[in-house]
Amino acid sequence: MMNTPAQSDSSTSTAKILVVDDDAEIIESVSYALESNGYKVVVARDGNQALALAECEKPQLMILDMMMPKRSGFLVLEKMRRENELPVPVIMITGNEGSRHQAYAELLGVSEYIRKPFAIEKLLEAVDRLLK
Repeated sequence: MMNTPAQSDSSTSTAKILVVDDDAEIIESVSYALESNGYKVVVARDGNQALALAECEKPQLMILDMMMPKRSGFLVLEKMRRENELPVPVIMITGNEGSRHQAYAELLGVSEYIRKPFAIEKLLEAVDRLLK
């Protein structure tokens, strides 16, 4: 008898995560780590693409870079917030040190705020915690 996971099981292993970053290295390492842990990954390389994909892919979680071309992470959050009260948990990653940015991110409903460079384990822990 084969052990096949139940399709209706809403376990974290089938969760879809939208990774938004313009840094190819980060996208690669984060995607690899998430996929290795059984998550489905959708990638956007700028803010406009992020909004389009969030709309059509309906991810369960978003990992969002703050500084990006076309539309920053903040602008993405502001627009999502206006359109649907941000039901999706968001982990914001940033190379920015300012606490003002973190305060604003939290105001916009960011669930986790992680500064680059970060340990991939720290990101995975946050993902697991938010998807439980």
